[in-house]
Amino acid sequence: MGAITLIQVALFLAAAAIAAPLAKRLKMGSVLGYLLAGVFIGPYGIGNVRSIYDVETILHIAEFGVVLLLFLIGLELRPIRLWSMRTSIFGLGGAQFVLTGALLTLAGYFANFALLPSLLIGFSLALSSTAFALQILEEKGELTARHGRLSFSILLFQDLAAIPLLAIVPLLAVFSGIGIAETNIWPVLRAFGTIALVVLIGRYMLDHLFKLVAAANVKEAMTASALLTVVGVALLMEWAGLSAALGAFIAGALLADSSYRHEIQADIEPFKGLLMGLFFTAIGMSLSIGLLVTFPLRVFSFVLGLLVIKAGVLYILGRWWSLEAGPARRLALVLSQGGEFALVIFGLAAGGVLERGLVEILSLSVTLSMALTPLVLAIDEAITRRIKVDEPEFEPPPENTGHVIIAGFGRMGQITARILQAKQIPFTALDRSSAQVDFVRKFGNKIYYGDTSRLDVLLAAKADQASAFVLAVDDVEASLKTAAIVRKHFPDLTIYARAQDRQHVHRLLDLGVEYIHREAFLSSLELTRDVLFGIGMSYRDADYTIETFREHDRQRLYDDYEHYTDEEKLRERALSGARELEELFERDAAEQPLIQGPDEK
Repeated sequence: MGAITLIQVALFLAAAAIAAPLAKRLKMGSVLGYLLAGVFIGPYGIGNVRSIYDVETILHIAEFGVVLLLFLIGLELRPIRLWSMRTSIFGLGGAQFVLTGALLTLAGYFANFALLPSLLIGFSLALSSTAFALQILEEKGELTARHGRLSFSILLFQDLAAIPLLAIVPLLAVFSGIGIAETNIWPVLRAFGTIALVVLIGRYMLDHLFKLVAAANVKEAMTASALLTVVGVALLMEWAGLSAALGAFIAGALLADSSYRHEIQADIEPFKGLLMGLFFTAIGMSLSIGLLVTFPLRVFSFVLGLLVIKAGVLYILGRWWSLEAGPARRLALVLSQGGEFALVIFGLAAGGVLERGLVEILSLSVTLSMALTPLVLAIDEAITRRIKVDEPEFEPPPENTGHVIIAGFGRMGQITARILQAKQIPFTALDRSSAQVDFVRKFGNKIYYGDTSRLDVLLAAKADQASAFVLAVDDVEASLKTAAIVRKHFPDLTIYARAQDRQHVHRLLDLGVEYIHREAFLSSLELTRDVLFGIGMSYRDADYTIETFREHDRQRLYDDYEHYTDEEKLRERALSGARELEELFERDAAEQPLIQGPDEK
């Protein structure tokens, strides 16, 4: 085992600093970026780096990133959260894991693998990449869609299922290597005793330990304590012959309700990110790309079989879970790849349960399945766009007159619609997100698909006969484009607009929109009113302070309008406005001192 030099550390940090952002920019995902960086600096990249690095040493160090990942997963799994998502997590997630694992096990068994290796391979490949899939869903804007939330539930169950898989790898190695006759009861007792000890320490001691450290108010000590917790548990579990990741998960779950949970998570997260990046880079370095040249048919058959079986099961389950064909297909494609836990499990099983040559092929297949996921999704999007050419580009709303048009059916649009519905005032709600339309319809809302920045959609919604136009579109540019179209073609239709910030207000004023409400402005004032009262100010003085600020800010907002393209001028006006407000409050205080005390009504 060779020593790691500063030059080697610098090269790995460079790979982490360059590979992940570059891969994310290319919409490949940071995990794939790390893997490709490992391939680039590995034996099939810029020279024979195996002679420079001891990959096994790097992997051994980087595996601690997986331990930290499991600890953080445990921290996130609060009992109340699990209970609220129990149906989709354990129902849909459990069905996916069992069915996919069983089918992949059968495929391995019929491919002449022994039963134990087939089971391990099948259920390991049933796991998808949590980091990879969630990042793709977030980049595509699908994480909040119904299939995105179901994907998260499935991934959450898979994270739970990975724990016993990691734990049984050493046990399977015993059964496949040493044999049952040569084992004794002591290792089993030691394992269960260690788990019980971890549970007792986590339940009754850890929170008190963090309380003592936090009282010292030393940031470094808190970080060291969090890392010590994970390292200590990992050492205990390794001594017992169990997975260090299992112990870390248990410790994290026991701290999920701790009052120091968020502090611990913030301290651990950077270390986890760096070590996971190092882990995937080391995996990329250890991949035998030469196998792809030597055994192309075998590798691609593994990849194709994995994608087809996994996507098929996910699609059927998605449809069974009442998803439409399109969202069910997206669910299937985004989770069809192999996952990072499969790489970890195969690495642990190498030389014991699984032959090293097979592990190399399986690891290469999992990596290729990740690499193919963005490509498959891009093909699906292209096909979907082509199919939609012959479909109507928007959904014709009902024939209304004197109605209110609501453009954008997010939080503000839905509140407006609920009030109008309660008063039996007719309205037509439009949203350009088909996923949002499908979602809100589940709750009985009347909403139609359509891009309100297009004249034909507005004509179909009878904008020329509407009594008001509520502009509640999330995207600023889309909001401005819609306002311009309405002002140009329907000049008599009054627009009531939502604005994200002051700049958005000024740009809407440019278009002639008069009734503009800033998002979260009123709720922020109400929050501040409660804060002032809570710290001892009377109701009367808190109300006066808030109303004074509101009028002053509103006046300055419109006074700034003529200068809103001059950033330097706005900065000067902001500073002078702040001084002016302070002087206003000082004059009021001098004329009539504020009466402190929360008891004044």
